[in-house]
Amino acid sequence: MDVPQRKQSATTASRVFDAMRHDLVNGRFAAGEKVAINGLKEQYKVGLSPLREALNRLAAYGLLVQENQRGFRVPRLDRRELDDVAGMRRELEGMALERAILNGDAEWESELLAAAHRLKRADLSPTKVDEWEQLHTRFHSTLVAPCGSVWLLRFIDQLHDQFDRYRRMAPGAPEVRKILDAQHGELVELALERDVKAARGLLEDHIDRSYQVAMGSCK
Repeated sequence: MDVPQRKQSATTASRVFDAMRHDLVNGRFAAGEKVAINGLKEQYKVGLSPLREALNRLAAYGLLVQENQRGFRVPRLDRRELDDVAGMRRELEGMALERAILNGDAEWESELLAAAHRLKRADLSPTKVDEWEQLHTRFHSTLVAPCGSVWLLRFIDQLHDQFDRYRRMAPGAPEVRKILDAQHGELVELALERDVKAARGLLEDHIDRSYQVAMGSCK
């Protein structure tokens, strides 16, 4: 394979990785399901080589399980794993938020206000679920963005994907959702006030409440 072909294959693999990551997190594959290579080739309009590269990357990322000589399957929903993911979210996001509040500048404040505004507007359109999820992810990413650690942000992104896989497959909880939506605005206020202790406490409560919803996927 020459250089242009390798670049094209890598680009295609990245496209498939992003598309499958989105579909896996959103529950478009059943937990425990074995994924069929031929079906994926057709679904994502991709050749075998870039597809296998994408599948290997998804397995390394934790959104697929690679089985020796038997291909790939979607991870099962496991309460112990969810407990672990939620616990790590509390620790790592709490740490990142503290650093972000100490390091964040005026530009971060502006971006955070904008992200919160877009998310609040999306809250008023419950039919646009996919748009809300994207804005929700962007809000939480913006909240901790100036923490100063690329690796910390990478780990948090991965934990969010794992956590959201459970949350999005759980039954809806409208009353809890109202509280969670309100807490987004409260987090912004505390961050702008540079109240590190209160902001971290609220974020941990926010994750705990969302965890109570996500547990519904394990029943």
